[in-house]
Amino acid sequence: MPSKQTSFTPGPRIYNLFPTLLGPVERWTEQLPEIARMGFDWVFVNPFHLPGESGSLYAVKDYYRLHPALRGSGGGGDDGDGDRTDDERLRAFTDAASQAGLAVMMDLVVNHTAIDSDLVRAHPEWYVHDDDGSVHSPSATDLDDPEIVTVWEDLAQLDYSRRPEREAMIDYFSEVIRHYTALGFRGFRCDAAYQLPGKVWQTLIGRARESAPETRFFAETLGAPPAAIEQLRPAGFDYLFNSAKWWDFRADWLLDQYHRFRDLAPSIAFPESHDTARLAEESGGDSHESRFWYLFSAAFSTGVMMPIGYEFGFGRRLHVVETRPEHWEESSFDLRDFIGRVNALKAEFAVLSEEGPQHRFTEVEEPVVGLLRCSQRQAQRSAVLINPDPESAQEYGRDQLAEVLGCGLDQLNEITPTTGDETAADSIEEGIQLAPRSLRLFIIDD
Repeated sequence: MPSKQTSFTPGPRIYNLFPTLLGPVERWTEQLPEIARMGFDWVFVNPFHLPGESGSLYAVKDYYRLHPALRGSGGGGDDGDGDRTDDERLRAFTDAASQAGLAVMMDLVVNHTAIDSDLVRAHPEWYVHDDDGSVHSPSATDLDDPEIVTVWEDLAQLDYSRRPEREAMIDYFSEVIRHYTALGFRGFRCDAAYQLPGKVWQTLIGRARESAPETRFFAETLGAPPAAIEQLRPAGFDYLFNSAKWWDFRADWLLDQYHRFRDLAPSIAFPESHDTARLAEESGGDSHESRFWYLFSAAFSTGVMMPIGYEFGFGRRLHVVETRPEHWEESSFDLRDFIGRVNALKAEFAVLSEEGPQHRFTEVEEPVVGLLRCSQRQAQRSAVLINPDPESAQEYGRDQLAEVLGCGLDQLNEITPTTGDETAADSIEEGIQLAPRSLRLFIIDD
């Protein structure tokens, strides 16, 4: 059934290019044609700045210098010419991305710096201090065992409490943002955004848009207490990242989270990230599992993201210190065409590109999970039927689904992308068959 919808803005389809897996910036550019062919419209690059002594990408020592592993041959060192050369290389990459139809997003880490950053020496008053006067390193408590506390000793926590020094900090990071928008970066993934006051973000985002109005800001808030996310309401974020990856398809928390924050900003789901284990490793190289999770991520929320190597079934976890080009792997499988078909659906149907009302229309104890999502701007509804069981096939009645969608049986329009290993399509008289660990997606466009 052809879509009758009017113009809309598709949700972001983000490819996470992990910089040190590829190495020098010039090699990033080589990936752009294939990223575009898969239907992505954003490239997200993790921190590429000069790191502190620990070598972690997220322990930024200098925001204006490039990681040595990303410079390549004959370009910029510590000779005073590095900033210019680094900027030229990054500008060439964003230009090439733009020519390929891709916008580039960079990681913006402004909640902490490296403990050995020059800023610690130049502006110690910008940081949180312990009782003994030393600069405070952030920590995290294990949710399952509160006695386990991880301290990141290579980091220094910035202090954004309301005090005179805050304005100078905002000025500094406003200039960092301006510098990179001038180099062609069109978006920022804001690491641990909930750790900064919403009013601080409001100022940073407002200033950025004064010179670059189309700049987009993506808030990373995973694992944050709800109140910490709520205080971001005045900030003006364009998108949030959600926790769909961890859903068991039964508990209420994911849909509760979806409804609570969908009017704060639309959300982005992902099947894995640079912070998680590789799905292909966890599933023993099962390409079916990787297809299942990518399609669910794309069907659940406004945007979708996946990291480099997901399309090939890479098993080695990305590491913010250790990952290098020699860790590139042989493909376990190739999902590029399938991912392209899924991304095309995101670009075609408005209901898949907005955070419209969504609810479960099946009971929690039922073997099939059904989610109904409605567009707020188009006369369009989507229903996804999910069989989370890895062993048993399931069936759902066609008449039941037609009733949920408010249409006739002959109006059921399935858009589930093919993978090449499906059984024959269901007849109009039969129930809808769901293979183990699978989902089927339907659209009604009135």
